Amino acid sequence: MTQKKKSPKAAGAAPKSPKKTGKFDKAAAARRVQEILPLLQKAYPNVGIALHFGNPLELLIATILSAQCTDARVNVVTKDLFKKYRSAADWAGAELQQIEQDIKSCGFYHNKAVSIRGAAQKILDEFRGKVPATMEELVTLPGVGRKTANCVLGNAYGRPAIMCDTHVIRLSRRLQLSANSDPVKLEFDLADIVPKPEWTLFCHRLIAHGRAVCKARKPDCPNCPIAKCCPAADNPNLW
Repeated sequence: MTQKKKSPKAAGAAPKSPKKTGKFDKAAAARRVQEILPLLQKAYPNVGIALHFGNPLELLIATILSAQCTDARVNVVTKDLFKKYRSAADWAGAELQQIEQDIKSCGFYHNKAVSIRGAAQKILDEFRGKVPATMEELVTLPGVGRKTANCVLGNAYGRPAIMCDTHVIRLSRRLQLSANSDPVKLEFDLADIVPKPEWTLFCHRLIAHGRAVCKARKPDCPNCPIAKCCPAADNPNLW
């Protein structure tokens, strides 16, 4: 007679992670934000976006180029790129193959070139050549999602915006500010617990902290200015 296989539970399988099964405490997350805001402000008083730009169009282009590419590489490319293409009309009128060649070192150059030229054309056709300044309009542009739109709104137009890049997602998980790692869901979660005037700088400070201290593989908890507020401090199971 064939012996029945034991279920994972009967076989002594490890219990599910508390991170996935535990109930998220939004009130505690909101209190934690209030605790870490002044600490991050003190640690990173002068923060801003790493991408170089001179106007909303340049930031839009740079942000599209930054997908799966370092900001440093994008800045190298756009130094000459923004001298060649100065308006939406310049981008829309360029040959796709030429744009591809000009942005090739940023990776995924075909898709990015299609998005850039398509966005430029729509800006010309529907927005009188100017990058729109609302979320609703920005996300209608080819290649532009909420992350890119928030980047433009927060940094080019000075409006409160939550930018959920890889650092913000990682630190929000470690700090237990949200139960979500999906960028859009996380954006709305953070909007509920971070004071609106602080949205943009809070994200910049999380990004700076993620790059300098709270790194992906091994955070430097002993030298972390917000370790006392962090549930994941010195706890590799929560990294």
